[in-house]
Amino acid sequence: MNRTGRVFLVGAGPGDPGLLTIKGKDCLETADVVIYDRLVAPDILNLSSSFAEKIYVGKERDHHTVRQEKINELLVQRALEGFTVVRLKGGDPFVFGRGAEEAEVLREHGIEFEIVPGVSSAIAAPAYAGIPVTYRELATGFHVVTGHECASSPKTPWELLASPTQTLIILMGMSYLPVIIKKLLQHGRDPNTPVALIRSGTTPHHASWLGTLGTIVDLAQRAMIEPPVVIVVGEVVHKAKDLDWFHPEWAADISQTIKGEE
Repeated sequence: MNRTGRVFLVGAGPGDPGLLTIKGKDCLETADVVIYDRLVAPDILNLSSSFAEKIYVGKERDHHTVRQEKINELLVQRALEGFTVVRLKGGDPFVFGRGAEEAEVLREHGIEFEIVPGVSSAIAAPAYAGIPVTYRELATGFHVVTGHECASSPKTPWELLASPTQTLIILMGMSYLPVIIKKLLQHGRDPNTPVALIRSGTTPHHASWLGTLGTIVDLAQRAMIEPPVVIVVGEVVHKAKDLDWFHPEWAADISQTIKGEE
């Protein structure tokens, strides 16, 4: 091949294959190479051609199968070889997915690329648990942060994140849950503020736990909850008792759980 290929940075969505966009599906069906992440559902990956080269570059906590620099090299290399490449990323490429960094590398090498947005787990996981991230009179807005940056950065605006009128959504935050909860309490958030932990949201393994800022750390430790988890903090969590549609049986005891009762 003597032409330069094109790279599509595609959001695979939060896990439910039905939440993949039509454009994302079209890209997969025509891709020569698919470079994909850990949380991409097998049914989504299977939309690609059986002849397509599939390269796994998943990252787990404290273990990266392929470092980001190598992923960048793969994208550039396969595109320069003339292939149509899909970089398949969980959620949305530009929501904590390092998609912008990959796009910058492609631009530096003169490679054409296209961003195909995906549904972020920050929105979808709460929705499947019956939790609206905004609700008139309860939450006028929401903030999405990552656990590592939130817990370790000296620039974290805790006063803003602790606002009772805002929903706080934390991705990749289970390892930092005690630190984050402590900071929120120190900056004035009410200990009775409800908190949801939503594991593997939108997938068949979807599970939710409810508590408050005062009880959630102990609950998480006793339940031994493992990632991937979306953490939701705010009064909107109360809405799950009426709006949970994916696992309505879980919502039946939500009022007791929020109070921290067994």
